[in-house]
Amino acid sequence: MQKELLSRRAFFNSLKDATGKSVILLSMPALLHACRESRQARLAGEDFQTITEEEAIEFDAITARIIPTTETAGAREAGVVFFMDAVLGDSREEQHAILKDGLRELQSAAVQEFDVAYFHLLDARQQDQLIESISDTSFFFTLRYLTIAGMFSLPEYGGNRDFVGYDVIGYQNRGAWTQPYSFYDADFTERGE
Repeated sequence: MQKELLSRRAFFNSLKDATGKSVILLSMPALLHACRESRQARLAGEDFQTITEEEAIEFDAITARIIPTTETAGAREAGVVFFMDAVLGDSREEQHAILKDGLRELQSAAVQEFDVAYFHLLDARQQDQLIESISDTSFFFTLRYLTIAGMFSLPEYGGNRDFVGYDVIGYQNRGAWTQPYSFYDADFTERGE
């Protein structure tokens, strides 16, 4: 089986598209702060700092449908929910409230459609059906944005546990690179540059 890799340009375009209607947009200082907080909490073996255990279970199930586990690791293996906890803890009470409201609406839809109180208790087909029904909401755009950011950020930010996100896109995390740097520089030495 041939492994498909995203080009760098396609990857960054997907990140831009993921912001859509997200109520959270992250800057480098925000990421660094989330990184520091998340790392300290994980090293101390602490539980979630911002989101509740119920929110963590539900958000984890949603992110696992956004980037599911296939032949490669998904959002669950990357620990995206820990990244979300760190980001939401950075003075984002208003955005957290929007996510709480969206989660309650999703859970209400789960009860109405399937007579099940929690999203994570649904099977994959049912989960996908509910996600499709909310795919144009700020709640979904925000979770999708945080899922992608957490999947491919530095592990110190709380997500991308064991660099699984890097493995998915074929990125090699090296401290230093040697020529040729990537496929577009493959003929660098031959050109004499």
